[in-house]
Amino acid sequence: MNKPLDAEQSIELATRIKSKAKSPFENAYRAALATTGATYVQGFLAFPGHPHTPLEHSWIELDDRLLDPTLPYLNRLAEALHYFPAHRLTVKQLKAAIEEAKEDYPEDDPLPIYGAAPYEYYGDLMLGGKDYLVAHSAAVAKCQELKRAKPTSNGQLES
Repeated sequence: MNKPLDAEQSIELATRIKSKAKSPFENAYRAALATTGATYVQGFLAFPGHPHTPLEHSWIELDDRLLDPTLPYLNRLAEALHYFPAHRLTVKQLKAAIEEAKEDYPEDDPLPIYGAAPYEYYGDLMLGGKDYLVAHSAAVAKCQELKRAKPTSNGQLES
């Protein structure tokens, strides 16, 4: 079951951590550090309209909802966004993974984090394990569904 996106709290969190456009992984990392009880999540985002393909994305989850500190830059209604989680890390796991990445690959950005090899292939990209493949496939299917949907007179989508 997907948790609902809390748009109001997402915007407040984005302001508080000074989130930046086109930095979903860094934004979610900073949000996880600043939010008690948060879990850092990487996965995919699907929504109606261009580019009609899933975007690799990151957000945080709380027990009852998710917060997306990149929401103010997505230029989409919260109700139109569909999140497909692939990889979850506690703040402790996140900090350890960042430290390890900085140690092992100091010249590379430590985010996103893909977990242990071997990685699965999809499309022409190599990313995380089987969970990434499952999440990506579900997000592709949602994008295709949204592309086929027709807008109604009130701007909502109808299948």
